[in-house]
Parts: sequence; C-alpha cells; structure tokens
Amino acid sequence: MFDILMYLFENYVQGDTELLVDEDELTKELTRAGFHQSEIIKALDWLERLADLQTKEGSYLRTHNPQSFRIYTEEEMDKLDVESRGFLMFLEQIKVLNVETREMVIDRVMELEDSYLGLEDLKWVILMVLFNAPGHQSAYEQMEDLIFEQPDGRLHS
Repeated sequence: MFDILMYLFENYVQGDTELLVDEDELTKELTRAGFHQSEIIKALDWLERLADLQTKEGSYLRTHNPQSFRIYTEEEMDKLDVESRGFLMFLEQIKVLNVETREMVIDRVMELEDSYLGLEDLKWVILMVLFNAPGHQSAYEQMEDLIFEQPDGRLHS
C-alpha cells in the first residue's frame, strides 16, 4: 500500500499533474502501473481518511496544554522507533509540525500495514499530511527542503 501512496505522490502531487478525480480511472491507472486491486483500495481509503482528518484538525486537541508532552502507546513505539519519534519532536520544535499535524501523521502511520516504518518512509508520510493540510504550505515547503536538501560535505561554514 505504501508503494501506491508513494507512486501517487510522486507522479501526481510532485509532478504537478492533475490527480484523476474519478476513482475508477485512478484504479485503472494504478492497475496498469502494476499494483494489485486490494492494495489500491487500501491506499485510496488511506487517502480518503487523510482528507477526513483535515476537517477534524484541531477539533480533538483543542484542550492541548503547551506544557504537556506526547506519550506514545506500545503499538506506536513498535511502529515508530526512537529515531522516528525524535524526528517528530524535532519537527515540532522547529515549527514544521504542530500538535494537530503531528497527531495526523501518527494516525496515518498507524493505518499503514507495515509493522515498522523507517525514518525515510516517515518523512514521506509527513509530506503527504502537510500537503493535504490546509494552511500548512510553509511547513510543507520546509519539510520538502529537509528531505531534498543535498549536503555539500562541509561540516562548518
């Protein structure tokens, strides 16, 4: 399923190609690309749930206390290792993610079938969430820079 999400993101979102609105046409396109029907349905459902989160953003976290911190469940820790959880915290500290978008990312990660999600895959989930979250264009661009920035090999300027 994650491969399908990556395919859609790379070919439609990043390619500035108009996403096929008709689900049947999109399913046919993905089938022609070599994906299995059952995985296509799961990926489209994942995207639909992401869209649903947009309308709920903030509604379940309105009572967030700035002094509070996130405690991960055992299932979340099984899927997101220390490095990934640290990266999410880092993104909050530099204001790429806020409490709501962090929770959207965790929600979408937990819906992926893989039992473990590496840091590189997590970065793509974050990009997908930020791209689909209204009002987070600047955060999306910052995240894009973090992913695609090529180090020049220098440690100091």
